[in-house]
Amino acid sequence: MTVFLALPAYNEEQGLPKLFRGFRDAMGAANLRARVVIVDDGSKDHTREVIREWSSKLSIDLILHGENRGLGETIRDALKCAAALAEPDDTIVTMDADNTHDPVLIPSMIRLLGAGKDVVIASRYRPGSRVVGLEPHRRLMSYGARMLFQIVHPISGVRDYTCGFRAYRARAVKDAFARHGDALITERGFACMAELLLRLSRMGLQMGEVPMVLRYDQKEGASKMKVARTVLKTLRLMARSRFTS
Repeated sequence: MTVFLALPAYNEEQGLPKLFRGFRDAMGAANLRARVVIVDDGSKDHTREVIREWSSKLSIDLILHGENRGLGETIRDALKCAAALAEPDDTIVTMDADNTHDPVLIPSMIRLLGAGKDVVIASRYRPGSRVVGLEPHRRLMSYGARMLFQIVHPISGVRDYTCGFRAYRARAVKDAFARHGDALITERGFACMAELLLRLSRMGLQMGEVPMVLRYDQKEGASKMKVARTVLKTLRLMARSRFTS
């Protein structure tokens, strides 16, 4: 089985070397083939040079956006390319490129896929989870979003609707694009991860979670999330999704 890392990147020259090294080592230790599909979303730093340097150490497919298009379109393009390259029983993993997510967790996520799940989320809301280095107001807003989603859009097995660290059965991603095309993800910003999860849940997919330690204290560079805008877009997504499929 091949594990495809579908990675959005925007100005990630600082974090990518550590992430690539961690992903390569974690997959090697688990005896899994590793391949990276990375979308450079119009980076202005040396992200592209770092990717090219690592292409001699990892199997990397690079997609270039000439200008910054936002997380939604970038993660959509990464998933679409990975799904086209993958066999149905391969695994596609998404995660952040800023070292807040640890690739060592991927093998345990894959084991849940092997036990019958279609999507496995690295969750901040399971026994054993911790969040290190996140400002209290951001943690409170994240918890509030979780509670609202569970009330408005309950999904069996899911507590963390917005975390981007996920493992997908490749067949599920292929089926989702076959059903929705590029409309699978329409949100431009960080609300895209919740939008994707809601669409997948309506396909009857089985979902599960593993506990995660989220390391904001290891984050490389400033956060790209516009908090107020993200909250507003997430609330609009909740309301809209009540009446659409």
